Amino acid sequence: MSARRPVYGPEDWAGDPGRDQGAPGAFPYTRGPYATMYRGRLWTMRQYAGFGTAEQTNARFRHLLAAGQTGLSVAFDLPTQMGYDSDHAMAEGEVGRAGVAIDTVDDLERLFHEIPLDKVSTSMTINATAPILLAMYVVVGEEQGVERRRLDGTLQNDILKEFIARGTYIYPLEPSLRLVTDVFRFVSAVGMSFNPISISGYHMREAGATAAQELGFTFANGLEYVRRARAIGLDVNDLAPRLSFFFAGYTDLFEEVAKFRAARRLWARLMKEKFAASDAACRLRFHTQTGGATLTAQQPLNNVVRVAVQALAAVLGGTQSLHTNAYDEALALPTAPSATLALRTQQVLAHETGLPEVVDPVGGSWYVEALTDEVEREARRLVDEIESQGGAARAIERAFFQDAIARSAYDQQRAIESGERVVVGVNEYLVEEPVQSVPAPDYTALAAEQRARLVAARRARQAKLVQQALAALAAAARDAAAPLMEPILDAVRARATVGEISDVLRGAWGEYRNP
Repeated sequence: MSARRPVYGPEDWAGDPGRDQGAPGAFPYTRGPYATMYRGRLWTMRQYAGFGTAEQTNARFRHLLAAGQTGLSVAFDLPTQMGYDSDHAMAEGEVGRAGVAIDTVDDLERLFHEIPLDKVSTSMTINATAPILLAMYVVVGEEQGVERRRLDGTLQNDILKEFIARGTYIYPLEPSLRLVTDVFRFVSAVGMSFNPISISGYHMREAGATAAQELGFTFANGLEYVRRARAIGLDVNDLAPRLSFFFAGYTDLFEEVAKFRAARRLWARLMKEKFAASDAACRLRFHTQTGGATLTAQQPLNNVVRVAVQALAAVLGGTQSLHTNAYDEALALPTAPSATLALRTQQVLAHETGLPEVVDPVGGSWYVEALTDEVEREARRLVDEIESQGGAARAIERAFFQDAIARSAYDQQRAIESGERVVVGVNEYLVEEPVQSVPAPDYTALAAEQRARLVAARRARQAKLVQQALAALAAAARDAAAPLMEPILDAVRARATVGEISDVLRGAWGEYRNP
């Protein structure tokens, strides 16, 4: 991004209002994906939660729902994300630490105990094992008497950004993409309203990407997914309205607002140019999470202000769904009071500021419009560069994304250490203060409890049915033309575990080794 000038005027916005802005709810959606925006419906307040056991997370979900949360968002622990059961050696020391531990469909049932799945929208941050968790969610719905068509939510299922920035991949790139597109096929075939993917820039931004890189890299991945979906026979105009996106909200207020507006416009243009998509299929919808990497352990109450500014940027930018981080997350898992305060931040914005009363209140600002144009130009340049290399999958193999993000992260850290970039309480305005501690669960006891539950689940099931289901899945995995979700569903119904199902696919495809 170029240096900003102290004053902006009409000469700084070279765009064509008719072409570049349009009306809210009309192509290219710069001013919002819907004509009435928050006057018609507020954004979904979807607080991310998950820790320890299913029962503990269920209690937090019910607390947040009682406090006014309007959607659920599930964090899974690393063993669940990486396809290891809680009693596997690779799970040692990690059970329940970064999210909830899920080994069997019965764990997922406990997670949603007394939460009717036809009454809530659920987002699941899960990628390499996303098909397994979706299958479990479907089975829990079946056992609650909720048919698939009435299940609502979003599956992250974005494996490309795992190879780029986050690292919770399991299988090599091509079979990983096969799993992603089979979820697309399944959701479309059974008529689910579930979004089969949340194409995520958030994790790349957290790894050090700039605002323009966040958009450019996310959309390069999005184009790859659309092409892969078309290759298996899905119609772009049927699939694209089901695509969801996930962006970070950072503290540079106007750059973030411009980023969100540029995102809608650039994605709309890309879909129209490359796939001749209908206007409805060009409409970008996204979830925002405030910036985890911006939270500081020093003077943690400052994070309350940071999160409020970041949430304001997301709302001014027109987000459809929002998670606000708790101020103590730089120290430990958020406490119930801090999680409630984070939710209250959204509720204050929704009900006390007047923001929802006007669609795109920043539209027409010379400064915001100039920034929107600039972010779009830089992100488009990156998309074009990746497309010229053969698309996102090939660029990942050449470490294009990874190298670019590493350079950007290095530059940002140098700016903080030199004092060029001020972080309040970290490199300026320092005070002597006692180190705050946040009580943590007894993870040793928690892991022992989860392992005991897993042993009991294995004893209670019919081993022959499990073996048959896993053998059928292995055969499907070895047949490049076979569907995968259906045999995964059968294995889940038989009470096969996340680790057992993942191991079958490891046996068929091997594991990805970072070169």
